[in-house]
Formats: sequence, C-alpha cells, structure tokens
Amino acid sequence: MGDDDLDPNAIATDTSDDLFSNTTRAEESSLSSWAGPYVTEMLGRGQALAGMPYTAYQGPLTAGESGLQTQAYQGLGALTAPITQMGGYTPTSFTEAGVAQQYMSPYLQMSLEPQIAEAQRQAEIARTKQASRLSKAGAYGGGRQAIMDSELIRNTLRNIADITGTGYQQAFTEAQGQFNTEEQARRQAQEMMNQFGFDVFEAQRRAGAEQRGIEGEGIAADIAQFEEERDFPYKQVQYMQSLLQGMPVGVASYEYTEPSGLSSLLAGAQGGSDIYTLLNNILNPPA
Repeated sequence: MGDDDLDPNAIATDTSDDLFSNTTRAEESSLSSWAGPYVTEMLGRGQALAGMPYTAYQGPLTAGESGLQTQAYQGLGALTAPITQMGGYTPTSFTEAGVAQQYMSPYLQMSLEPQIAEAQRQAEIARTKQASRLSKAGAYGGGRQAIMDSELIRNTLRNIADITGTGYQQAFTEAQGQFNTEEQARRQAQEMMNQFGFDVFEAQRRAGAEQRGIEGEGIAADIAQFEEERDFPYKQVQYMQSLLQGMPVGVASYEYTEPSGLSSLLAGAQGGSDIYTLLNNILNPPA
C-alpha cells in the first residue's frame, strides 16, 4: 500500500549527531501490500454490519404459567381457611354440673322406666295370686294378708331399688363412655379443622412462591433484553476494534541527514574567505 496507509503511531526514530551533520533513522509500520485488498474489503463489510440497526426478538422471552397452573392458582386463591374456627381445643369434664345428667337421662328414660314398670306389674300379679289363695283359705282380709302384702311391697321396692341402682351405674358408665367418644371426636374435629387451615396456608404459600418465580423469570428476561439492546452500540464498537487486531503489518525503514550549523557556516564561507579568516572574524570581530 502507499504512504497514505502508514500508521503514524508505529513510527520509531533514532537520531545521531556528528560535528557536521544530523542523521535521523525512522521505521514506519503499514499493512503488507499483499493483504491490502482483502483487509479493505473485510473492513468495509465489518463497518456495514456494525452500522446495521439492532434487531429485537419479538416473541415471548419466558414460557409463563401454564393453563393448568392458572386453574390451580385460581382454585387455591378461592380457598378460605377457617380462621375463626381454628385454635386450641378446650376439653370438657364429664363431672361438670349437668354434663353427666345430660348423657345419663336418655339411657335412664329408655332403660329404667320399662324395668320398673315390669317389676310393678310382676308385683301386682303376685299380689293377685296371693289374694286368691287367701280367699280360698278363708284368710282374706286378715292379719296374715296384711303381713303378706307388706312383704310383697317390701320385695317390690327392693327390686325397684336394685333396678334403679344398677340402671344408674350402667347409665353412668355408658354415658361416660359416650362422652369420652364424643370428646375424642370433637378433639379430632378441631385438629382436622386446624390442619385444614394450615394446609390451605401452605398450599397458597407454595403457589405464591411459584407465581413469584415465574414473574421473576419474566422480569429477569426483560432486564437481560434491555441490557442487550442498551449495550448493542458498545458491542459494535468492540466488534469493529476486533477487526483491526492481528493484521499483517510490514515495516519500512527511512534514513535522512540534515547538515549541522557548523557545516552550514562553512558552506557560507566558501567563495570568499578561507577557514582561518572566517574563524578570525568570529573570534575577533571588527570594531
């Protein structure tokens, strides 16, 4: 290539002086002549590519949430935790006033009354038979009948008392068992209610974390796209700079000599005076 292609930054100079002249040597770097057309074409194409506008991707940057995920998130969002019904369980004591009676009354009503009625019926049957025998014996209405009736009544009352005592004992035992069963069921129901509320909270928390992750992925993609568009001009400059790296360079050396001041002085002295006269005039100038 010609002198116009020389790189001034690649000039190296070496100056040496003697009494009569100054000699300067210089080296200049330039592209090798054989690579000139190729490099010129390459730089032209590179400049054209670097000058092209940024082509943005117009499609979606992230997948987003699927349709099934959307349905699941909507369903979870519609769930309501039973906050007002959640909490600790306060047990009830069977011995509290009215609690035992509440559980025993249905049993007594269904169990004792038929047994007492049956005992009274059997007592009346026994009294009738006893009166019939006394009548046949001619002792009806006498003292013997009074004793026998009294004994019958006493036996009947004792039988009713036994029925009642056994019935109350059984009623208490069964009522207590029923109370404990219902108490356990109420406790389990409260625990299940609490667990359901906690499950709702946990499911909503996980779904919220998934939604946040999807949203964060979209934001990260948008930021990356923005940074890519923002940095595009700087990357183009770096691209153009990279085209200049590693090019074949040739080195040309130049040397030129300039006459020194003494040489010029001697040259001016030629034709009229010799060196002695010239030096005498310099050292002893005329008045």
